[in-house]
Amino acid sequence: MDDASRWRILSCILVVLIIGMVSVVDAQPLGTQSPAGVSPAGVSPAGVSPAGASPAGASPQAASVPPQAAPHPLDGDIRNAQVRLEAMRQNIKDYSCIFTKRERVNDTLLPYEQMFMKVRHQPFSIYMYFLGPEDVKGQQVVYVAGQNSGKMIAQPIGLKGKFGPYHLDPNGRFAMEGQRYPITNAGIVNLTVQLIDEGLRDRRFPQCEVKEYKGAKVGDRTCTVTEITHPKLPQFQYYKARIFVDDEWNIPIRLESYLWPETPGGEPLLLEEYTYTNFKFNNGFTDADFVIREPQ
Repeated sequence: MDDASRWRILSCILVVLIIGMVSVVDAQPLGTQSPAGVSPAGVSPAGVSPAGASPAGASPQAASVPPQAAPHPLDGDIRNAQVRLEAMRQNIKDYSCIFTKRERVNDTLLPYEQMFMKVRHQPFSIYMYFLGPEDVKGQQVVYVAGQNSGKMIAQPIGLKGKFGPYHLDPNGRFAMEGQRYPITNAGIVNLTVQLIDEGLRDRRFPQCEVKEYKGAKVGDRTCTVTEITHPKLPQFQYYKARIFVDDEWNIPIRLESYLWPETPGGEPLLLEEYTYTNFKFNNGFTDADFVIREPQ
């Protein structure tokens, strides 16, 4: 066999080898990454209004649900709350309401407090005028992010009021007396962020029961209630929580949470209760709405 014939045979073998290598490369898997924007199976939100369909407002960022192999009972509620938060961030600039609360502080269940409240989301601003009980009726509190050196301004009534107003650290001892949370946590947007964070913390553990109830009423507002129950284990901070979401506005307007009963079969102990009523949205509030008023 001459050299030309051997060269033609070697060339044919080389072409066959190259074609085979290309075929092997094309057959390799491309990985398991999901297409962009596709949620993991089994955890997509259900029954949530579109982001632009209901009033809503600005708020801090909340973490998202991390992917996991098996769905958790809280997954749907966390994702619903995240959609709700985005809707509030986009649609509600400010609001006024009546805020009623009751809290257990240092193992003592305190009396109900009720106040007229104004909230602005950018910059975050709070004005509270206390309506009751009688010993605090007429008291005023203001906080505006980025102003007053980060302090809240409190104007008490009675003898204390004669020396006010007072500039207080929102997280300091005097401002936090008789409170579970600082004023910087107030409002429905911060409440939603808190609920998302608590849900993400609790979903690390499987011991959780979630129920949903339709047709509940808060005043004249119709709500859907999500009830979350935990066994008495050290990783959980509460026994039971009920979150009331307004069906029309898709915002949380009431929260109840309870500690475990002191005796088997006993009544659970109220830990905290917050109710928002008489909303007026997007009033165009300015800095002038977040100042201490002279007593009438």
